[in-house]
Amino acid sequence: MSILHQDMLGIAEFFRILNSESVLSLSDEIWNEIRASRAFLEKKILESEKPIYGINTGFGELCRQEIPSSDLDQLQINLVRSHACGVGQPVPERISRMMLLLKIRNFITGHSAASQELVQAMLDFYNAGACPVVFEQGSLGASGDLVPLAHMTLPLLGEGEVWENGQRIAGSDYLRSKGLQPYKLRAKEGLAMLNGTQFMLAYGLESLNRAQKSFDNGLAVFALAVDAFDGRKDFLFPGIHQIRPHKGQVMVAEKMAAFLGDSSIANAEKKQVQDPYSVRCLPQVLGASADAIAYVASVFETELNSITDNPLVFREADLVVSGGNFHGQPLALSLDFLAIAVAEVANIAERLMYKLIAGERGLPVFLTSNPGLESGFMIPQYSAAALVSQNKQLATPASVDSIVSSNGQEDHVSMGANAALKLYRVVENTESVLGILLLAAAQALDFRRPATSSAILEKLYSDFREMVSFRRSDETFKPDMDAAKAFIRNYSIES
Repeated sequence: MSILHQDMLGIAEFFRILNSESVLSLSDEIWNEIRASRAFLEKKILESEKPIYGINTGFGELCRQEIPSSDLDQLQINLVRSHACGVGQPVPERISRMMLLLKIRNFITGHSAASQELVQAMLDFYNAGACPVVFEQGSLGASGDLVPLAHMTLPLLGEGEVWENGQRIAGSDYLRSKGLQPYKLRAKEGLAMLNGTQFMLAYGLESLNRAQKSFDNGLAVFALAVDAFDGRKDFLFPGIHQIRPHKGQVMVAEKMAAFLGDSSIANAEKKQVQDPYSVRCLPQVLGASADAIAYVASVFETELNSITDNPLVFREADLVVSGGNFHGQPLALSLDFLAIAVAEVANIAERLMYKLIAGERGLPVFLTSNPGLESGFMIPQYSAAALVSQNKQLATPASVDSIVSSNGQEDHVSMGANAALKLYRVVENTESVLGILLLAAAQALDFRRPATSSAILEKLYSDFREMVSFRRSDETFKPDMDAAKAFIRNYSIES
């Protein structure tokens, strides 16, 4: 059993819970806070002589419209239905599942005043393995991820759709098959479900997790490529990095030096006195991306432990307050920053791959023994270049844009959802580019035999060769490129 507490939740622990098949539950402390906050809100609704935004008023620009107490529950149902305006393709099921877990996490402090019944219904839904059908586009990343969260909520009410064995089925059928009853929203609960940054954050966390994995494996691939290119290793001299001690730069230099430490190729005398930037500046370029990844991780972890609803209940202060915690700007800027950082990893990877196929330093042009008759690795570089070029387009920030909505009431939006979608694609592209670099590095290393790289890089090479063989002639590259991408995503490099 996985139990959520009110303690800070780290990103690693979040993924442990997400990937676990155990039942999710809440601590007694959380249940007590949820019950107390809901009772406080219901008392406020009964006693208040003034309208409370989103509880007994309309939404957005319609906040001036007061709603009779007899219609408060229907108001919440109408909100969810009217906001389910998703466009484009369904999001990956894993992202949908993450959104559910993040929404449950958002309710545990009681500041949203979601009822015990709603939270329990969400837990039952999550524990049944639910993955609501949510669509990619429609969120402005301002009043929360309203549109995707509406689609996430519909199946809980017996509407919308859910994924089941790769098929989309009606939410009502899914609940029936799991022995669950449709939930009937009460005052404020529809708004609590829709306000929040769970769509942006789900995409951000998944992209961050994959970016960190591909970066860690990528460092070893870059080191292997340096050896395959017969690069010098003096660019890793510690003194260089001690006098420009950015953490990422120092870390990259130290790790690459460790990877190349006992390499016979790296330690051999070199004819060339200097290497191109794609070798010599790897610590500076990759280190800057490492620092960006670390910064973004800190922002995402803060958001993971934040409450992004509106209005918010502060029981100790006897207040229900309307604010702007749903605004996605902190995430939007970080999502854009991470996309830029990851795109640069692909950028320099493609340049190093290009050097490997250029016919330099004793390597055959395009890494084939029969150039002309065979194209060898000519076209994989085209594919890498196409992905790098698309990354540059996708790395254009979304967060600098804003379009007024809700008749001027919501007059600045973050576009963080668009930033999240772009980032996800950049990470996908970069995994492919690193895979293409690995293909070329392994091929080039074979042309350097009997010379050997380091023990750890030879282990990487051997493990990769179990999936992809040396190319002796032109054959379809697609299967090998797919295998290399999967290797980058899943391999665990020894430290």
